[in-house]
Amino acid sequence: MLDTELRTMIDEVKDGRMDRRAFVQRMLAFGLTAPMATQILAIGGVAMAQSPAPYKPTKRGGGGPLKLLWWQGATLLNPHFATGTKDQDGSRLFYEPLASWDANGNLCPILAAEIPSTQNGGLAADGKSVTWKLKPGVKWHDGKPFTADDVVFNWEYARDPATAALTIGVYQDITVEKIDDLTVRVLFKNPTPFWADAFVAVVGCILPKHLFAEYKGAKSREAPNNLKPVGTGPYKFVEFKPGDLVRGEINPDYHMPNRPHFDTIEIKGGGDAVSAARAVIQTGEYDYAWNMQVEDEVLLRLEKGGKGKTVYTTGGDIEFIALNFTDPNTEIDGERSSMKTKHPLFSDPAVRKALALLIDREAVQKHIYGRAGRTTASFLNGPEQFVSKNTKWEFSVEKAIQVLEEAGWKAGADGIREKDGKKLKILYQTSINGPRQKTQAIVKQACRKAGIDIELKSVVASVFFSSDVANPDTYSKFYADIQMFQIPMTQPDPAQHMRRFHSRFVATKENKWQGRNFPRWVNKEFDAAIDAAEAETDPVKRAALYIKANDIMWQDTVTIAVQHRLKVGAAVNSLRPVLSGWTNDTDNIQDWYREA
Repeated sequence: MLDTELRTMIDEVKDGRMDRRAFVQRMLAFGLTAPMATQILAIGGVAMAQSPAPYKPTKRGGGGPLKLLWWQGATLLNPHFATGTKDQDGSRLFYEPLASWDANGNLCPILAAEIPSTQNGGLAADGKSVTWKLKPGVKWHDGKPFTADDVVFNWEYARDPATAALTIGVYQDITVEKIDDLTVRVLFKNPTPFWADAFVAVVGCILPKHLFAEYKGAKSREAPNNLKPVGTGPYKFVEFKPGDLVRGEINPDYHMPNRPHFDTIEIKGGGDAVSAARAVIQTGEYDYAWNMQVEDEVLLRLEKGGKGKTVYTTGGDIEFIALNFTDPNTEIDGERSSMKTKHPLFSDPAVRKALALLIDREAVQKHIYGRAGRTTASFLNGPEQFVSKNTKWEFSVEKAIQVLEEAGWKAGADGIREKDGKKLKILYQTSINGPRQKTQAIVKQACRKAGIDIELKSVVASVFFSSDVANPDTYSKFYADIQMFQIPMTQPDPAQHMRRFHSRFVATKENKWQGRNFPRWVNKEFDAAIDAAEAETDPVKRAALYIKANDIMWQDTVTIAVQHRLKVGAAVNSLRPVLSGWTNDTDNIQDWYREA
């Protein structure tokens, strides 16, 4: 589409000559998704539409207990320290952001009184600031008022390197100022096309200043409320057993009318995905189970005559294998996988290329993920405008062997290839669940044929995704050669998803391994593309920059895409969960209800 044509259409929507629906339909015809069309309108100065609430109950409470199964149990309840989805979801029962994403990629106000737009004065014409008006009358669970001071404090808290917040990347390059008790302004150094990052969705949950002010910086991990949340959310904290149970009760002073529907809520952790699916779909013992990382044939069997069903939502989530660019077996200054080292095998690009040729994505999709998976070569798989047409994948043991032979990796007497005294022996780790162990087996078999010896390691999920700095088996420490898991895409924009691989976010001992760049990959061209994209207001040029960044990752084999995964949950037939492919499962928990 010509840039001038796109701008003309945006102007027509602004002037009322074209309605929003017609614009979205035109964008769909050009291969864009509805969320991307919405984002283009927002960047162009058209106020975001707010979808009608799907919520039906006409009174608060009365819905009884809501019983959820998260087979990876939360280990802490501070959203700024949440290294895994489990901790984000547990925290979200109690803490809230200013806004969250609905299924169509629209922003919905939570603690905000309205979504900022050009029309209401919230979005600056130069793209360098956004002003949020806060909802009046909101109270923390202990009765204290929620104000702009809390919002400003969360910015100060997260951006302080000594706090070691996982959300530092969202907040460190912005400035937040209080206008009055119910208004804050977020200022950007450069024109910022995607302004709905800070204080939005899972990375935007806000902590109470009056309980955390003494624990900003180096004392952040000592805060008692890291395990006993006091938020503004629909449920008030009752009990927490790390890795096992989170319990809450209805908040009688919740700021949204007639919400929540349920009187109590619990998230039960532990077990595995198959038993969780069975407890919802087959027996109805629980109402909802998250992340059905279960072979599709098992889910189909459970759905026959069961009390529930699988629920699918589409976003940009990716199951992938990451390669370690540092040496996990050499310790320097008390740190393995140190930036002062280089990986002894993956420093050779040929080894990385050969490994990519040995991932049989088609077999993984056919025999494991079924309805929930799509083959891809890219790390970035949505929205459609940002998806590269330049990448491709191929499974070929023969070509992998050829690549290794040409690079001088020759088979030894034991069949394992070696070069300069180094054998192609690789430690491959992931979290424990059926599909991941089966994927490991498929990869190991192909690698063996090519002369690569793979040692498999499976880590309990609650340990693998833990933020415990003393734990050697976390994915962020990455004390293995390769590792596999899923990264959810929690907004209909690639900024946060792709920013994680920028060199300034490398996970190190110094930042308590809270950096999101766990492969420890550094590429100046990639950094430049990300920096440019985050300041580019032209939607066409911006999309091209993210495609370029994705292609650089693909060419350098930083990650190897295994499957573009749909979000899969399990729900009893009476439950009406409100889910979005662009955010976490509990991000709209206030709108969940049960029909008789």
